[in-house]
Amino acid sequence: MVTVVHGEQELFQRVGHMFTTVTDLACAANDLATWVTDHRSDEHTAAVARRCGDMRVRKIYRSGVLLDSVSARELADRRDRFGAQIRITTDELNETIIMDGRLVILAGNLNAGQRSYSVITQPETVEGVMSLFETAWRSATDLAVYDARVSEIRQLAPAVLDLLSRGVKDETAARTLDLGVRTYRRRVAELMSALGAESRFQAGVRARELGLV
Repeated sequence: MVTVVHGEQELFQRVGHMFTTVTDLACAANDLATWVTDHRSDEHTAAVARRCGDMRVRKIYRSGVLLDSVSARELADRRDRFGAQIRITTDELNETIIMDGRLVILAGNLNAGQRSYSVITQPETVEGVMSLFETAWRSATDLAVYDARVSEIRQLAPAVLDLLSRGVKDETAARTLDLGVRTYRRRVAELMSALGAESRFQAGVRARELGLV
């Protein structure tokens, strides 16, 4: 009912084959660097692509991933190639995969460079995780809508994050970017929102986690 495996390789060996037969796939992730993308083979990707018209794929990603232009393009590509429905949230997510409402994979903590995963088939637990996913799905924003919302701040994000990391005062930072102080502060607030951060310090931490700085 609940099996704990250690490391992505062991997990992929146990359940990787199921991605070629699943008909309803639901995922939640903070970024694109998941065990699925790290370990899928060309053969596996081709098999999923052939079946994309026969399966429903729903994915929720953390909003900070759209601040990186490469990641934003990758998300759009996944949506277009596989017909995936993708939504964005500012809430913190735990990497979760749900297959056909019968099996759940939950990512655990990283320990000594290796992450553990819980593979769950217990019906009551699967139903509970599904309920949490559906709640998050309903409150999340469609990828195209959110992408348009952050397109401008995405262009400014590297410069703003650099200025914040160096502790540059708002007035000086605004002049550097040829912006008014109010506009600069609004852009900082938008950046913090996209990163799901409540402070400028936290924004810097999360930006580093995403590889933006």
